[in-house]
Amino acid sequence: MAIDGTVFDVPDTAANARVFGYPGTKPGTQAAFPKVRLVFLVELGTHAICHALLSPYRLGERKRVRGLLTAVGEGMLLLWDRGLHSFKMVKATLARGSHILGRVPAQVKFEVVKVLADGSYLSWIAPDRESQKKGATRMRVRVIEYVIQENGREQIYRLITDLMDISLFPALVLAQEYHSRWEAENTLDELKTHLLGRKILIRSLKPRLVVQEIYGWLLAHYS
Repeated sequence: MAIDGTVFDVPDTAANARVFGYPGTKPGTQAAFPKVRLVFLVELGTHAICHALLSPYRLGERKRVRGLLTAVGEGMLLLWDRGLHSFKMVKATLARGSHILGRVPAQVKFEVVKVLADGSYLSWIAPDRESQKKGATRMRVRVIEYVIQENGREQIYRLITDLMDISLFPALVLAQEYHSRWEAENTLDELKTHLLGRKILIRSLKPRLVVQEIYGWLLAHYS
C-alpha cells in the first residue's frame, strides 16, 4: 500500500475560490485557477484506490494523509515519499498495526546506534515538539541507505522501517520494494490522462459538485 497526493485545477468561480483557494504566487499576481487537493491510499499491485480525501489547497499533504490511516490495517506495509515523512505519521501508522517503509528528507539526521550485517543500521526517530508535549517518546527505526542513478546523476535514498529482522527483510529487498511506490504515480496517470482524456479535468462550478465529480471519477477508476 502507498499514500500519495496531487492537486487539480477547478473552474475559477467565486464559490470554488472561496472554498478551495488559490496557490501562492508572486506579490501582485494571482493564480489562474483555484485548486483542490487530493490525497489517496492505493494498493500498488492492482492500482485500486482504497481511500481518498479532498481538501482546500491550503491544507498540506503531510497533515491530510494521516486521515487515510483509518483504511490501513494489521500487517500491511505502507510506503510514502519523503515529503510525507513525520514522527506523527510513523507513530500513527504503527498504532494501526501496520508496517512502514518511508523515504526521509535529506535534512533529517539519524544517529547510528548499531550497524547490521546487511549495511542498514538501527536508530531513533525523535518526536516533534507538539508530540513531545503530549508525552510521546522516541521510537526505534531501522535506516536503509543506498545510491541510485537518476538522469545520469547519483542520488542518495534513505528509508526508515520498523521491519528489523534482516534475515526476513534484507535491505536490498526493501529497497527494491520501495520503488514499487511509483505505481501510485502510474495510478494518477491512469486517472488524469487515460480515464478522462480531456484537457480540463474538473468542470463543476460549485464546490459541492466539484467533490461529487472527483469522487465519481475515483469510483469509476476503482470499478
